[in-house]
Amino acid sequence: MCGFCGFVNSTIENKDLILKNMMDSIAHRGPDSSGEYSDNTINMGFRRLSFLDLEAGAQPLYNEDGRYALTFNGEIYNYQEIRERLIEAGHVFKTHTDSEVLIHGYEEYGKELLSYLRGMFAFVIWDNQEKTLFGARDFFGIKPFYYTLNNDEFIYASEIKAILQHPNVKRELNEEALETYLTFQYSALPETFFKGIFKLPPAHYFELKDGKMEITRYWEPHFNEREGSLEEYVDLIDKQMKESIEAHKISDVEVGSFLSSGVDSSYVASCFGGDHTFTVGFANEKYNEISYAEDLSKEINIPNTNKVITPEEYWGVLPKVQYFMDEPLADPSCVALYFVCQIASQTVKGVLSGEGADEFFGGYNIYKEPLDSARYHKLPKSLRKALASIVQALPFSFKGKNFIIRGSKDIEERFLGNAYMFSATERKKLLKVHTNAPDPFEFVKPIYNKVQDKDDITKMQYVDMHMWLAGDILLKADKMSMANSLEVRVPFLDRKVFEVASKVPTKYRVNKENTKYAMRLAAKRNLPPAVANKKKLGFPVPIRVWLKEDKYYNIVKDAFTSTTANKYFHSEMLVKLLDDHRADKADNSRKIWTIFMFLTWYKVYFEDSDFKAC
Repeated sequence: MCGFCGFVNSTIENKDLILKNMMDSIAHRGPDSSGEYSDNTINMGFRRLSFLDLEAGAQPLYNEDGRYALTFNGEIYNYQEIRERLIEAGHVFKTHTDSEVLIHGYEEYGKELLSYLRGMFAFVIWDNQEKTLFGARDFFGIKPFYYTLNNDEFIYASEIKAILQHPNVKRELNEEALETYLTFQYSALPETFFKGIFKLPPAHYFELKDGKMEITRYWEPHFNEREGSLEEYVDLIDKQMKESIEAHKISDVEVGSFLSSGVDSSYVASCFGGDHTFTVGFANEKYNEISYAEDLSKEINIPNTNKVITPEEYWGVLPKVQYFMDEPLADPSCVALYFVCQIASQTVKGVLSGEGADEFFGGYNIYKEPLDSARYHKLPKSLRKALASIVQALPFSFKGKNFIIRGSKDIEERFLGNAYMFSATERKKLLKVHTNAPDPFEFVKPIYNKVQDKDDITKMQYVDMHMWLAGDILLKADKMSMANSLEVRVPFLDRKVFEVASKVPTKYRVNKENTKYAMRLAAKRNLPPAVANKKKLGFPVPIRVWLKEDKYYNIVKDAFTSTTANKYFHSEMLVKLLDDHRADKADNSRKIWTIFMFLTWYKVYFEDSDFKAC
């Protein structure tokens, strides 16, 4: 696991110093070693966190005649079989790293190399003969890739903070990203919160030549369910998951496993057979999973290291977390993830984690909504809309009001993904700045168009795979682990696991009995029943409780009445959200947190020039 950066066609002076500054800004991604490559056209930098061939795996790596230079972040889990094929084809390897199969594979297969890969990756390969740069990002967006293209100058990196070190990059807020963020709680646009800096989408590659960049999608997930018995699918899931976990364990250093009370991490930990599990929680029993993790760790005979996060620790680390995130993220669990990565990094250099199971196998509780409302949806849509209009006009709330309103809409009109903070109307009222940010549902419309023939549950999974998974779940996993120089590996997010998941009939994914139904049955073969059947909690954080306490209420109120808040928002509306929450008039905790995290992030990147993450 590593980080890279570089620039092409730059006319600036002191290129070596600028590259060094870029590399230093992401030293947390690779504290073990560094490397550079430069010629008249490109400057490439690399920071390494070593896992395989610890002595000989430094980057950049080169092919036999030095024509190609590679920098790579990630792991290729089937590198050994690819390596054997390439050796048979006549390629000479200098190392035993997984990285080297990329450069020889590109030499042999060109861009078709991507179809051979199994793993998580972002990489660039420079062809110093043709003066072209080829780069790619993995299938599901596990590893990040950022870039900016200004005239002919191309600047890229594993993290935005490295790009900001380049003197030709202007640090300017993208206000459209802010408006969109208020709905999704994460940065959902292709362009980041910094104007002119973009994200390469998952499952895409690019080719850069003569200052022109072409981006192409090379793979796309499809759900194509196949008939089969429940028992057959449980067998397939369990077999493939165990094989994936074994592949994800390959390393020359010790690897541990995260463990919460949920079935996903518990399944991975129980099949892992390693030496360590890691857990965090809070003093409030409702938000503490440590006892579950300790009990399971005893059952599977793996020591558990855990930590109770105090409110002071949680709130104290918020600026650092937003610094490492690069862009604001309002998911409260990312802070807890920072702490579990921190305690794990004191023992191991890598961990396995359970991300991806919900999107692949249908795990979120919201996926049951189409089943719960099926009878209501048999009513004519015109009648459902009329009923919704009536209840929306009522000045008070009552049980079932939201059900009637949501029931008047098709899935394409009501489901944006797992986070839906502020509607388009709400965010316009809240903001002082006016932007051309698209309506939230314009984001998901192209995704829904690709699955028009699927059932509503599958449509919801497909939206989350394309939006929530990469935009929130995987982004925080990468940034929080790398902030602690720790590698997170995600065995659910494996191409072969998805091949199985894509065929599982909807009725075996989500039904009246449970979510992730077939996967839970597979997990149950390896876990105590109480864990396998446990309702999904996510990563519970007591922000709704803290925001009612004087100390933290006042911290947020100060932020909501600050100069920055008044610049971008109607500050009195922010304070009303906070006061209504404190008075128990509404649970506004997630909306409050969304705004507060933006203000925290903004202070770090635009106001506090002396901010230090360490």
